[in-house]
Amino acid sequence: MTSYYRPIVQTDPARPSEALTLAGGWGWFAMAEMLERDEPPRLVPARAIPEDWRIALTAPRPAIAGLTMDRPRLMGILNVTPDSFSDGGQHDRPETALAHGQALAVDADILDIGGESTRPGSADVSVPEEIARTAPVIAALRAAGVSRPISIDTRKAAVAEAALAAGADMVNDVAALGFDPELAGATARAGAAVCLMHAQGDPATMQDDPHYDHVLLDVYDFLVERVRAALASGIPASRIVVDPGIGFGKTLAHNLALLRGISLFHGLGCPVLLGASRKRFIGAIGGAETAAARGPGSVAVALAAIAQGVQFVRVHDAAETRQAMRLDAAVKGLELGHE
Repeated sequence: MTSYYRPIVQTDPARPSEALTLAGGWGWFAMAEMLERDEPPRLVPARAIPEDWRIALTAPRPAIAGLTMDRPRLMGILNVTPDSFSDGGQHDRPETALAHGQALAVDADILDIGGESTRPGSADVSVPEEIARTAPVIAALRAAGVSRPISIDTRKAAVAEAALAAGADMVNDVAALGFDPELAGATARAGAAVCLMHAQGDPATMQDDPHYDHVLLDVYDFLVERVRAALASGIPASRIVVDPGIGFGKTLAHNLALLRGISLFHGLGCPVLLGASRKRFIGAIGGAETAAARGPGSVAVALAAIAQGVQFVRVHDAAETRQAMRLDAAVKGLELGHE
């Protein structure tokens, strides 16, 4: 029977001598939850974790797109689509996209630019249209002097190639290289980083009837296989990020289970990204009916993820999240500065 080990992450300065540092970052753990399918979870001391898991959980993560992983990083969302669920197409014109990207770059560590909505029920966008929406914005940001790393949020090789040529550094694929068979090779040839996200089904149907045997372990196993596929395609482990895919083929209960157990994904040996900003499940819990009203809840989820050692948090509200991070770090006595 396969065993999984979820570190019980803490950041308190009263750290016991036997504690292990999580992923070379700001958290530590002295205990882990051992998980097995069809068995109740149980706590084990860190010293009882098998060596392969212990190495994966503790090894410092290499820099991604030039960003060191010794502090949490904010990925600012720039949707250049007319039908975004989260910002209503406010930035689908070149001038507004450029202005918003420049504003985001003040507080975000990396910008994530997407030209195809992946909200539940959304339809595919043609490759030429997606390129026309994204590559010129990336080029304009670079021409305007924005030096932050840029991620292209796409499932398609041609879109990624155009974005990378325009100045992007990373491919953020909601299909984990499973939609376009050419995307892995394009990413590898460009020497770009990649984020592999879990999704059950495609955007048009993913929320129809999502179900899992054990959502936390099922998502983990999926990402194990996608990391292996990326490696086999020539993308080194040092350039891979993983994302459990909150809201992509998940119910409210699934999303909460993934958030509670998100530290498990450090066992993949890669930086972990959380993309929960303004998602509908936040509104279902807090009673916020509009995407904008989910902002405070999104900040709270981001802080909870950072407390679990998550290295990347994808946000709409970069300035508000950055301020909350600084306050939270000050209370906890952590050094989590902003470059």
